[in-house]
Amino acid sequence: MTARSAIIARNTLETQIEVSLNLDGSGQFKAVTGVPFLEHMMEQIARHGLFDLDIKANGDLHIDAHHTVEDTGITIGQALKKALGDKKGIIRYGHAYVPLDEALSRVVLDLSGRPGLEFDVTFTRDKIGEFDVELFYEFFQGLVNHAGITLHIDNLKGRNAHHIAETIFKAFGRALRMAVSIDERAAGQLPSTKGAL
Repeated sequence: MTARSAIIARNTLETQIEVSLNLDGSGQFKAVTGVPFLEHMMEQIARHGLFDLDIKANGDLHIDAHHTVEDTGITIGQALKKALGDKKGIIRYGHAYVPLDEALSRVVLDLSGRPGLEFDVTFTRDKIGEFDVELFYEFFQGLVNHAGITLHIDNLKGRNAHHIAETIFKAFGRALRMAVSIDERAAGQLPSTKGAL
């Protein structure tokens, strides 16, 4: 099977980001972003998706973390789109429920080529440490727009904001792992009646 990996560099006046992604990895993760909680969440995607993910980000953190978080999502989305190639033989759809103590989240996604995000998450506080929780939406919006994913994220219950965030990212990793997996019965077919994704 051809290696399903990509390296994307994205440079703007606000951020300089490089992402290396291997969809058929083993969960290896490295990141230097200057935003520790973002790195903690990215590791959940890699570990639970069994993706090898390396992120180097240098952003305008003297302003705030907004551009770094959003542009990391954009760059991961671009890497995912490139690594998927023609999408032949993939399962295409993925879903996962993940609990963490009192928190429970559900993620359902379609590698449809059509970007769309439904994000039904209410956090119990505005910040986790120094991290502004509204940036999670910006991360996923950037990712879906550039990867071409239809993504539904629902937090079903939870009190602890850290637990809520962690269940979202773990579930995203598991759902994406399912969707990008090769379907042995598909034998290189495109999973669409339209002939295109």
